[in-house]
Amino acid sequence: MHIPFQNTFSKLPDTFYQSIRPTPVSNPKLIAFNHQLAKVLGIDSTDTTELAAIFSGNIVPPGAEPLAQLYSGHQFGHWAPQLGDGRAILLGEIIGIDGTRRDIQLKGSGRTKYSRMGDGRAWLGPVLREFIISEAMHHLGIPTSRALAAVATSDPVYREQGALPGAILTRIATSHLRIGTFQIFATRGEIDHLKQLTEYAIERHYPDADGPMGLLRHVCDVQAKLVAQWMSVGFIHGVMNTDNCSISGETIDYGPCAFMDTYHPETVYSSIDQFGRYAYANQSKIIVWNLAQLATALIQQCTAKDAAIEEATDIIQKVPDLHENYWTKFFLKKIGITQQRENDRELINSLLEIMADNQADFTNTFRELSGADGRHHFKDPTIFDQWKEKWMNRLTYEETPESVMQSANPAFIPRNHRIEQMISSALADNFVPFETLSQVLSFPYQDQADHDQFKNPPKPDEVVQATFCGT
Repeated sequence: MHIPFQNTFSKLPDTFYQSIRPTPVSNPKLIAFNHQLAKVLGIDSTDTTELAAIFSGNIVPPGAEPLAQLYSGHQFGHWAPQLGDGRAILLGEIIGIDGTRRDIQLKGSGRTKYSRMGDGRAWLGPVLREFIISEAMHHLGIPTSRALAAVATSDPVYREQGALPGAILTRIATSHLRIGTFQIFATRGEIDHLKQLTEYAIERHYPDADGPMGLLRHVCDVQAKLVAQWMSVGFIHGVMNTDNCSISGETIDYGPCAFMDTYHPETVYSSIDQFGRYAYANQSKIIVWNLAQLATALIQQCTAKDAAIEEATDIIQKVPDLHENYWTKFFLKKIGITQQRENDRELINSLLEIMADNQADFTNTFRELSGADGRHHFKDPTIFDQWKEKWMNRLTYEETPESVMQSANPAFIPRNHRIEQMISSALADNFVPFETLSQVLSFPYQDQADHDQFKNPPKPDEVVQATFCGT
């Protein structure tokens, strides 16, 4: 299998990364391969043995320049001076048939010098979880890293639960540059490296950006939009640390993430988010905080510091309104409105308020609005009826509200209990639930009568109270 690598990050100074090959595994076996994505990349193959060998890291294909990237970041608001790819190795970059440059990265491929006390490996559960959720996010139309392959290693991985089956995920992203990638050189005072990184990021992602502040404007826009898109489908990232915030505006690092069932703005699933820093509603505030850290880093390379501080401050102060405009646009579409009028924002806010008060299911309530239904999701249906009367009056000014709602409200999301059931089956060597779930989530906006059970929220004994990081 030929992979036409065209690497650029490896041409940066070696202080940006560690050149390192993946650590071989005992007996790699292919669990899943994303042929649709592979065709876009121009690397499709049907030889499962070869695919398993390459995407486990046992064979490094010609042209690859494997490396682990350096970065730092704020984790739950606390500064971590050096992080980096502790269990991921970038094989290289490839330009797909669509003209887009993307990274090919192996997650769970062994120790690097950034592993700290970690083993550099991943176990099967988080690999399948990221495969399912990242691909679901793609099909929902939200920018994201994607999953190309999942490989079982036949080697045990030891976690708190004991020995677990090892696995490796092949992740594809337009790059793995993070806010934390800029932070580490800024805080170290390595201004030349910071300048090189900024120039590289501009050339790779935003060639029309005018210098560091131009880059900041672009990143602020794509991140403000991304978080609004997350919230429009009830997604909670769980670990919005600056090292998990991509400057490309893609969703990356699916650890303790989840999609809400019952709507409440304070919902938290991450087992490590004890104080709700990254709760559902807080995501709009945290992205502003994260982008302010990027601004602080970028300023360090500017010769006219005072002017740069003033410009960066202006850019960051506009992010809340930028995010709110995107949020309003996406949420109004969920109730069939494309041309905003006065009081429309109040209309969507009042719906969310009564959904929270009545413990309504987020996804199903919005989906059923396209049929002017949904009252049965409310403990007090008369509250919904009162809102519906105002809403229906407003829809008289819209031309095609039903089609707008159907394209904005998915019928299917990767519900937490289905993910956990899928993982439990896989641990028993049954991958049929994984394959079925993958297929259903490939068409989230289509009604699929044969799979209506995947629409159902969890029964009381199926509710997932917390999700966990894969490390």
